Amino acid sequence: MGRLFGTDGVRGIANTELTCERAMAIGRAAAMVFADGCRRRPIVAVGSDTRISSDMLGCAVMAGLCSVGADVIDLGVIPTPAVAYLVGKYKADAGIMISASHNPAAYNGIKIFSGDGYKLPDALEEQIETLVLERDAEWPTPVDSGVGKITRAANAASDYAVHVRSSVLYSLDGLHVAIDCANGASSVTAKQIFEGLGAEVDILFDSPNGTNINDGCGSTHMDKLADYVREHGLDAGIAFDGDADRCLAVDEKGNFIDGDQIMAICAADLNERGRLSRRTVVGTVMTNLGFQRFCADNGMRFLATRVGDRFVLEEMILEDATFGGEQSGHIIFRDFATTGDGQLTAAQLLSLMRRCGKPLSELASIMTKYPQVMLNLTVTPEGKLHFHTDAQVREAIERAKSALGERGRVVVRPSGTEPYLRVMVEGEDEEEIGRIANEVAEVILARLGS
Repeated sequence: MGRLFGTDGVRGIANTELTCERAMAIGRAAAMVFADGCRRRPIVAVGSDTRISSDMLGCAVMAGLCSVGADVIDLGVIPTPAVAYLVGKYKADAGIMISASHNPAAYNGIKIFSGDGYKLPDALEEQIETLVLERDAEWPTPVDSGVGKITRAANAASDYAVHVRSSVLYSLDGLHVAIDCANGASSVTAKQIFEGLGAEVDILFDSPNGTNINDGCGSTHMDKLADYVREHGLDAGIAFDGDADRCLAVDEKGNFIDGDQIMAICAADLNERGRLSRRTVVGTVMTNLGFQRFCADNGMRFLATRVGDRFVLEEMILEDATFGGEQSGHIIFRDFATTGDGQLTAAQLLSLMRRCGKPLSELASIMTKYPQVMLNLTVTPEGKLHFHTDAQVREAIERAKSALGERGRVVVRPSGTEPYLRVMVEGEDEEEIGRIANEVAEVILARLGS
């Protein structure tokens, strides 16, 4: 990818790396790309999460859109998957989400969806990027009625909540669950969705103040949710990230249930009911080896892609698959959504629990989870670039792979959204994989570290 877009849109520290000027330019460039071939002035739906910088950047994006003649539907605070859904419902030509997902509050980002609700293809991202970074001429400056207008969508949250509830045919009546909203976008929708489905719900971390998004809560910090579920004797706990495109869980005992385990539960159920298209599940190179073997043992085909739910979705479309996702909790039910949707995933999982009458711990036991050691190593921007060519780093990785052989895996990759190299070592012996991971990390930090 180029200099602006990463694996999940544009992202950086708000007001320094991602400035108002840059956001306005992205709005202008996006409007020009969307207008190409459009018989009317383009309409763009814009939503945001609860970060203090989201108003600032959202206003800049909307100003950029309007300044070159596009109209805007302002969705307000809304989950990312809601933008993807509402683009179609509101007959918009594109959608833009202001969010940095699971990142801390200082970060923000811009995600763009096409008119069909899918994340923008690489070719269109590159067109926008070229206009933003290399444009020499002045932007168009329509006047009078040529300037775009902004309309507020008063029912955006409730329209999305109705959509999620409609995907579930079985009531959650009788379940008592905790929902961790990460002080993020799900704060405006979770109560409507899960109480509307009949569950008794304890809503946690739903008081955003602009700076507490993902702060000690949500899918990146599960301990408090686990403690709450144990202390109150609940059936399960569900955690979202800041923009609610991820879903992770804890069972009734407070045990952590990651995206791979949620996928195993749901894939097995879909397969048993004949609803798993081509008996295929799409994951990534980071998907637990236990899940891959679970698929093989149960007559399901597993396909792995690069990390990122956009790559999972691309493979799903290519293979005509309807179910896939990531260990991080980006899970795609393509029958109902065009992107990872944390609240829809939670609704499907809880409905399955209610329909089967089994506790989440029992459902999760169908998959044997192999131990994994995950290290996030802070490196310089140059270090990320040199990762693929540094001979000593490559030799350390190859030594690690040879040491494990067929007993496990070593995956080292640059983060698409943060200044990290991520090291994952997986195998049956936790002590061995920890030692191997640290050996690889030492070489990487010595060669590429900040």
